[in-house]
Amino acid sequence: MTNLTIDERRHFSRIPFDAQAHIHADKGELHPNCEVLDVSLNGILIVKPIGWRGQLNDQFQIDLLLENAQLVIKMAAIVAHIDDNSIGFNCKNIDLESISHLKRLVELNLGDEALLHRELSSLIQ
Repeated sequence: MTNLTIDERRHFSRIPFDAQAHIHADKGELHPNCEVLDVSLNGILIVKPIGWRGQLNDQFQIDLLLENAQLVIKMAAIVAHIDDNSIGFNCKNIDLESISHLKRLVELNLGDEALLHRELSSLIQ
C-alpha cells in the first residue's frame, strides 16, 4: 500500500476563497461571520472560531455568504476534521440552487473544464 499525500487522495480541488460563513449546529450552537479559508464541491474549510465546542461528525448548517450576503450557498455538513486553527466540513446535503452557485464558483476559479467535470462525476458516485 502506498502512502499518498492528502492532496493526492483528494477528489475535489480546494479553492482559496475570501468569504464569511454562518455555522449553525443542530445542537443550537451558532458561529456567525466565520472566516472561510477554502471551498470545494464537497465541503468548506473555515478558521476555527473562538469558543468552538463541535466535535468530529457533528452536523451543522452552513451558510456561505457571497457578494456581500446577496447570495447564500446553504449546505448541511458534518465536521470532517478539526485542528488548532481550522475546521473542515464535508457537505452531506445541498439544494439545487446552492450547488449551481457552488459549481459556478469552482468553475470560475479552476479554469479547467475537464477537471470540473471529473469532480462533478465524483460527487454522484
